[in-house]
Amino acid sequence: MASIPIPPLLLLFLLPVHANAQQNQSNLILLGSSLSPNANRTSWLSPSGLFAFGFYPQDDGFAIGIWLVNQTEKTIIWTANRDDPPVSSNATLNLTIDGKLLLRTEQGRELSIIDVNQDDRPATSAAMLDSGNFVLYRNDSYVIWDSFDFPTDTILGGQNLCGGNHLVSSMSISDHSSGHYSFKMQKDGNLVAYPVNSSNNPMDAYWASATDYPYWSPLERECFNLSHLGVLFVQLNKSQIHILANSSYPDKNGTTIYRATLDADGIFRLYLHHFKSDNSSSMLMEWNAPSDQCAVKGFCGLNSYCSGMGSKADCNCYPGFDFINTSNKFLGCYHNFSEDDCRLSKDPAMLYSVTSLENIVLGGNYPYSVKPMKKENCGQFCLEDCNCAAVSYTDFNCRKYKLPLRYGRINANKSTTTFFKLKAIHSTQIPELFIGSKRSLILILSVVLGTVSFLCLVLATSSFFVYRQKLVRYRKLSENVNLGLAEEFTLRLFSYNELESATDGFKEELGRGSYGVVYKGIISSGGKTIAVKRLEEAVEEGEREFQAEITAIARTHHKNLVRVLGFCVEGSRKLLVYEYMNNGSLADLIFKAERPPIWKERIRIALDVARGLLYLHEEGEVCIIHCNIKPQNILMDDNWTAKISDFGFAKLLIPNQSRAITDAKGRSAYLAPEWEKNSVNISVKTDIYSFGVVLLEIVCCRRSIEVNVSTADEIILTDWVYNCFAAGELGKLVEDENVDFRKLERTVKVGLWCVQEDPALRPSIKNIILMLEGKIDIPIPPSPIFYIAVS
Repeated sequence: MASIPIPPLLLLFLLPVHANAQQNQSNLILLGSSLSPNANRTSWLSPSGLFAFGFYPQDDGFAIGIWLVNQTEKTIIWTANRDDPPVSSNATLNLTIDGKLLLRTEQGRELSIIDVNQDDRPATSAAMLDSGNFVLYRNDSYVIWDSFDFPTDTILGGQNLCGGNHLVSSMSISDHSSGHYSFKMQKDGNLVAYPVNSSNNPMDAYWASATDYPYWSPLERECFNLSHLGVLFVQLNKSQIHILANSSYPDKNGTTIYRATLDADGIFRLYLHHFKSDNSSSMLMEWNAPSDQCAVKGFCGLNSYCSGMGSKADCNCYPGFDFINTSNKFLGCYHNFSEDDCRLSKDPAMLYSVTSLENIVLGGNYPYSVKPMKKENCGQFCLEDCNCAAVSYTDFNCRKYKLPLRYGRINANKSTTTFFKLKAIHSTQIPELFIGSKRSLILILSVVLGTVSFLCLVLATSSFFVYRQKLVRYRKLSENVNLGLAEEFTLRLFSYNELESATDGFKEELGRGSYGVVYKGIISSGGKTIAVKRLEEAVEEGEREFQAEITAIARTHHKNLVRVLGFCVEGSRKLLVYEYMNNGSLADLIFKAERPPIWKERIRIALDVARGLLYLHEEGEVCIIHCNIKPQNILMDDNWTAKISDFGFAKLLIPNQSRAITDAKGRSAYLAPEWEKNSVNISVKTDIYSFGVVLLEIVCCRRSIEVNVSTADEIILTDWVYNCFAAGELGKLVEDENVDFRKLERTVKVGLWCVQEDPALRPSIKNIILMLEGKIDIPIPPSPIFYIAVS
């Protein structure tokens, strides 16, 4: 890079020409003009025919942007509203009579493509210029808006990027929505590349132009420029520039267009496109920064590291971690063992071992503990600490790191040994009690095996007699209700009279819902308190079918699910018996309690619910879609652990009774839009939407629809949360004094992703847990489209 004073005459050739000058173009776009993917005209061309503005294919629809024509593949220069979903082929783009550039979707929605200053007079025409700039003119030919002032991931020859502005990479070559990296022209004169979701401090930067000026020397102008001659430079004052790259392309026949793009992989590249008179074209990459793919922080996701040199790079999980999604390594890796055992153990070092990798650099982590020691003791330093995920040894110091591990890479020039914790017990960890002579070892093993064998025999014998006694009783009850009971059925079968007696004639009602009424009861033998649900909307096709569904429900065992103890079926009488939950529901806890749980407890409860859903969706024998997640169906046990109830009942409703869910007062706010539309595509993503609403209720300790609020904007919780998030005013959502605002932002972002109208945008429950735990990054959520039927 060169830093040189530039003669004024040469500077005239380098500096870009701003669009706010009168343009004499023969291809003016007049008011009333329109484009559509289905029409004869899908784009507006520049006079040379090298640039086009209009609709281009993206995913299964179309986006609006600017691209270079006569290319083997479209080279997209700029995209309008890049984070909006693609539109259908029936969409139209209109330069309206009143001077607005509006996109009308197939559903009739009108979206503005540009943001014109309200003080300006309306546009009277538009043009796609040969510079690649799309402009709007007012009647005196003055430019009131141009695409050069609002770049996405690219600048062209003659375009600049001035202090405070930035480029954001696309998600991929084919997906031009906002990606993972940004390129910022900072007001201190430094051009810096960052991962998008970073805090933009020096530790997060992965490339910089090193053109920042001392604070005592004020800058007249800080801009990053690409000239028409292919010179990339940073201009700090009128005549002081720093040249980053200078194209030396020799062929002057035809037309050469330069562009500088922050590509989807985080590398900033200078390209030239050469167009010849015979309509052939070629593209060359002239310069790139950084030159090493692994230097791009965040190229590999959390808890993974980058290996390789130059453009050949690969992502690898650290030992003890697995990829979240092998087809998308940017999502990173997760611990393949639970840390709960560590916190419960009196000697955590006995549960784990360590393995090491050489020359691993953890570029985005601050050690939370540093201690001088010998290298052979560094691994043990981590084993004794449940918070420790890895330690690195360099310069005679051992440094501890917590999860998640960010920006890892192999650096052969850095002499570092990094130790990672593994869930394992090696021979070196066997207690000294078992180290001795072979004779003593054989004796000890004989005693242990003999004791285990005797206990197994006693357990098997007692289990046989208990099983036989229960089987006789089950068969007797089955005969009384004319029900053939399968011998392998494991639930307790109650008679109706037995449950009527236990509930004292169904006297004490605990609650009621669309499925029936719940009563408190006490089993006479043993005095165990139970909850008895009398189903009122159960299917009538047969008792065996009912029994089969209940059997499937009973096979679900998880600490965050309410346990089914037994059932009763006698003709039209169908009842379920549950464990009794002494501390009521989540609705009581966050809506009615004088002092709701503190922030830390609310997050724990949210994770309890998420883990229960993970079991229902992915970890059980069969996938169960709850279809009715809401605070009233989340119960609290004696230890204030949240447990999901009423799972598996969707199949037990009479088909035409499914309307009970949407007709019940206060219930429709939890239902996904596809349910409201009577869609048949009900999936696990339906539960994700409901969980998102519940998560935001847990955060704010208020109902999803609240009429008695200070402003109309606060009535719909999801709308209010997004508005506060977009405005950077998350503090309005909580009243707690000790809220961790980083976790608050993370939780709100998760909730907003969950309540997206498009089910495909909602994350899986596994990724939700990882995001809530801070193990994977969370992109900025788009604005959800809500419509909630308030009864």
